[in-house]
Amino acid sequence: MSYDEDLANRVRELLADKAGVSEQLMFGGLAFLVNGNMSVSVSRHGGLMLRVEPSRTAALLRRPHTRPVVMRGREMDGWLLVGAEAVKTKRQLAPWVARGVAYASSLPPKR
Repeated sequence: MSYDEDLANRVRELLADKAGVSEQLMFGGLAFLVNGNMSVSVSRHGGLMLRVEPSRTAALLRRPHTRPVVMRGREMDGWLLVGAEAVKTKRQLAPWVARGVAYASSLPPKR
């Protein structure tokens, strides 16, 4: 299954005025990078994969329709999956995208 093009277009719309944004196929979805750092990805499983401040992971996981990213059997601090049901509207989507962009923007640019 490929990623949701409609959701990708909605994310593009939110990021249209942001400097340093690029797109890259990653993790089976379409990732949006800020200065080379992944901020948010439209997942091939629906919804988003999001990069956030690691210390905020636990609090954000208490929100509906979120779950941790698990790699090699280990939950990854600073990474969340946000279900499609949590990003149906612009009002729901925008804060998640903003969180990912804010964290990626706080990191040193990659070359």
